[in-house]
Amino acid sequence: MSANNPYFVEVVESHELIQRWFANTSASEALCEQLLSHFSPAFTMVGMSGMQLNYPAVCTFFRANGGVKAGLSIEVSEMTIIAEWENGAVVSYKETQTQPEQPKTVRFSTAVFEKDSQGKVLWRHLHETAAHL
Repeated sequence: MSANNPYFVEVVESHELIQRWFANTSASEALCEQLLSHFSPAFTMVGMSGMQLNYPAVCTFFRANGGVKAGLSIEVSEMTIIAEWENGAVVSYKETQTQPEQPKTVRFSTAVFEKDSQGKVLWRHLHETAAHL
């Protein structure tokens, strides 16, 4: 794993924003908009429950849930490039979420990234699988 890989950097930075948005009850709308700017307008995902979401649904979800997980901590590990091409990549990683007085949740995720016309890395698709450890 290379800490300088732009796709790994995107995974880490996005999860830092997600943690800040969910954990901070006084987080500003600007933080949410900063987070949402990391996703392609064509973004889709399959969550741990199997529910499928598109970009508008993900935007609605994030906007409605700022500050709902006080004390949330997110750790990303085991990042691996599955495939990489000129304007994108597929990355797998392990995500561990902890929150005071809540059971730890672990998921394995596979993400597809694309670069926009300015070279910015964007989330294009995410598939999460719950880990039952």
